[in-house]
Amino acid sequence: MVVVTGQGQASAAADDAMSSSEGDDEFQEPATPTASRAALPLLPQQFPEVVPLNVGGALFTTRLSTLRRYEDTMLAAMFSGRHYIPTDAQGRYFIDRDGTYFGDILNFLRSGDLPPRERVRSVYKEAQYYSIGPLLDNLEDIQPLKGEKVRQAFLGLMPYYKEHLERIVEIAKLRAMQRKARFAKLKVCVFKEEMPITPYECPHFNSLRFERSDGDAKLFEHHCEVDVSFGPWEAVADVYDLLHCIVSDLRARGIAVEHQCIGVCDKHLVNHYYCKRPIYEFKITWW
Repeated sequence: MVVVTGQGQASAAADDAMSSSEGDDEFQEPATPTASRAALPLLPQQFPEVVPLNVGGALFTTRLSTLRRYEDTMLAAMFSGRHYIPTDAQGRYFIDRDGTYFGDILNFLRSGDLPPRERVRSVYKEAQYYSIGPLLDNLEDIQPLKGEKVRQAFLGLMPYYKEHLERIVEIAKLRAMQRKARFAKLKVCVFKEEMPITPYECPHFNSLRFERSDGDAKLFEHHCEVDVSFGPWEAVADVYDLLHCIVSDLRARGIAVEHQCIGVCDKHLVNHYYCKRPIYEFKITWW
């Protein structure tokens, strides 16, 4: 008679478990099957010589060589075969971008044609998105972008220009909301000279720009009683040029703005000197 002890049972069970485990391992999937599949090299995407495009719903057809005209562009990279581009139901390669000005992009890639002036800014924005350096360079050399470069060079001399624009908008919005009004008014000082004062009873001074010691300069330190103050700056461009920039930039943001000169500060500083900085009233209409 054969007696099977508990130890033998345990041993047998362990052997069975090992054999079962070893048997199962022969048919077991890898622990990370997705990782193994992802490691497989993807075949490059093949494109036809004539490429149908769907750019945000706008349909185009062009040659593959046109899209690859300049190597360092997004379009050349997209259609290099290294990236996958989805297709729409008709098999057109889909680019998820507004296609309004894509025709101007293609015309430049085809023959170097530039858009008309009224579309320059918009096409420039698209050229930035697609990283088309030669088109960007050409657009920057024509109006209105060439003039904008000159204007920005002037505004670069203006301390806190963008911050002051934001302050105008915020003050006007706050006042309109507090008063439940359709519009809001605020006072803006725009001055070019460092110390725009006039000696009323000293006519022998024929210029506002004369030297003062540090002690004398402190006597003329003054902040006009206005909401926002622009200046001073060193450039040929004058107060009216800066006012044009302020109004243009506000209107470019969709803000309806009017302005008029309502006088000068005229605050007494010291002796016979008075502040003569011009004060403008800005009226911003919200609806």
